Amino acid sequence: MPWPSRKRDKGAVADKKEPDAKIAKTEETSDKEEEEKSAKPPAGSSKSGWKNWKKKESEAGGEESKITYCHWLLKSEPESRLEKGVDVKFSVDDLKAQPNQTTCWDGVRNYQARNFLRSMKLGQQAFFYHSNCKEPGIVALVKIVKEAYPDHTQFDQKDPHYDSTSRKENPKWSMVDVQFVRMTKRFIPLAEIKAHHLAHKADGGPLKDMMLFSRQRLSIQPLTQGENPPGLSIPSGRQAASSIYGFSFLTTEEFDFVLSLEEEKPH
Repeated sequence: MPWPSRKRDKGAVADKKEPDAKIAKTEETSDKEEEEKSAKPPAGSSKSGWKNWKKKESEAGGEESKITYCHWLLKSEPESRLEKGVDVKFSVDDLKAQPNQTTCWDGVRNYQARNFLRSMKLGQQAFFYHSNCKEPGIVALVKIVKEAYPDHTQFDQKDPHYDSTSRKENPKWSMVDVQFVRMTKRFIPLAEIKAHHLAHKADGGPLKDMMLFSRQRLSIQPLTQGENPPGLSIPSGRQAASSIYGFSFLTTEEFDFVLSLEEEKPH
């Protein structure tokens, strides 16, 4: 077991201000701080970005299609915090230090987050999101390399997320294995994503219903996907990544828009 229970879903916290309210991948504590940190979008940063996106989408044909969940956002705490005597810190650097840059995403103790884990399919991509820290945001891309299987920490009495009510013949909790793919070309802060979200709520853009803002306390969140609009221009960096890492970056409403932000200069 590489690192003890670092993905927490028992009480996903806000993104920092109150030191004792820290949690990275959990669902119980309030995410009010995370919401407040980004309540005021950077001036002039959201509308133009959405207009440019709409222009690209319009040029591509902009077909609407069925929403499915094929891409994800995974929250993790990059700073130390003890939970029942165990440090639950797990940053993207910790992931990169694992054998084959791969780890199990254990410790999830929220039923909705668990169900999302169980929905994940081999090869699907996710954003690695640093949560509950000085500046929360997206730092990297990972992919699912093993689909859901029983989370061993639920049976370990020494683990902070031991569950005495779970049985090996019918385990309550699941985990998946994830592998590091690459760092984003730049850090994409929560405040910037929030600015686009607020603009999209008014204009009907792809981030209008993003779960990062409607269900802030979930540490595992799906991103909406649409079918590929014909001729959509995919940024060259993403196209290169798809060929290098052997999986496809098909168009997704939320995922693709957020990923496109790495190509822009920060405001």
